[in-house]
Amino acid sequence: MQKQPIPKNEMERVISLADYDLDYTSFQENFKDLAKLAAKVAGTEISLINLIDSYTQWTITNHGLDIEQMPREDSVCQYTIAGNGGHFEVPDLRADERFKDKFYVADDPSLRYYYGIPLTTDDGHNLGALCMLDKSVKTLSPEKEELLKIIAGEIVNRLNVHRVITGLKTKLHEANETKKKVAHDIRGPLGGIIGLAQVISEQGKENEIDEVLEFIELIQRSGRSLLELADEILTSDKPAPDLKADEFNLIVFKDKLQKLYTPQAINKKIMFIVNTSANSATVPFSKNKLLQITGNLISNAMKFTPVNGKVMVDLSLEIEESHNLLKIRVTDTGIGLNQDAIDTILQGRAGSTSGTLGEQGYGFGLALVKHLVDTLNGTLHIYSQPGNGANFEILLPQARA
Repeated sequence: MQKQPIPKNEMERVISLADYDLDYTSFQENFKDLAKLAAKVAGTEISLINLIDSYTQWTITNHGLDIEQMPREDSVCQYTIAGNGGHFEVPDLRADERFKDKFYVADDPSLRYYYGIPLTTDDGHNLGALCMLDKSVKTLSPEKEELLKIIAGEIVNRLNVHRVITGLKTKLHEANETKKKVAHDIRGPLGGIIGLAQVISEQGKENEIDEVLEFIELIQRSGRSLLELADEILTSDKPAPDLKADEFNLIVFKDKLQKLYTPQAINKKIMFIVNTSANSATVPFSKNKLLQITGNLISNAMKFTPVNGKVMVDLSLEIEESHNLLKIRVTDTGIGLNQDAIDTILQGRAGSTSGTLGEQGYGFGLALVKHLVDTLNGTLHIYSQPGNGANFEILLPQARA
């Protein structure tokens, strides 16, 4: 069986695709003109606009071939999204070992030619591909290739517009709900002010000074309620941290870890500290699997740290030219590890041992950490000696914002 091509940033790519929250069956009309134009430019019978998730290639618009989806491993476009060359071309599918036995080559419609361009976002994620196919061999001129790249760019632009419009619809709904709430909240104290003022006006000279003072005090209370409500509304309109649903920054990451693992530390009477670097504290990065990775390391550190010991987490994000680098360091004052134990963990074969208070282990924690770090193209380093605690360091490359 041939090895399937996987983009280097596959996890981030799939997260980016999920962030669009697309209904793959609802775009036939949205891109029909672009699919038809691409086929005319290339001079091919068929053009498809495909989006590719972890398992499936979804054809959101087709021209010349009635197809909606296929398994990712059967597609040609999987090679298009995995490459960095700007396009992927197969002059003759029947002569290529990777594709000659595929159902669309060996059987009807007996395709031979393929030309694909990745649908690439501004942050470098290939969501899918615009592909042109034909039953006969074709040759595309450089001018046609450039035109097809422009069409692919327009497809991505329309996907971005769809995401923005969807977000605006959500915000509009939230704004309408807020308007209803504000109207309801204002009606009470405002009605009270008007009512009290009317009582004072109607009684005129008959008002006793003590009653007037009492009415004024009630009016002030209602006025303060309105002022507090206005302040709340204005405060809620202040810009929030520019984080997507699939992102953390160091401040949010620290807060999550403290809330999740401080109770464990208190329960075992361990000092638990989380530090962050100040220079990049608000820069966003993918939160994918971070809580699982760091949480397992923290729980493991607390398991092997005795009462009155210390577990410290250091979080930092280094800004580099091509990418950012997230550093997670978990240090403890526990019983430490020998070299054989370190090698076992780095080979993904960590076993189960009991903690300093006899806590039961199941042997999955550190093996899971190693697996998750590997899937995110990160590296895991362990520094330790028996009796001198342990230092787990993880480096995870992050796409630049």
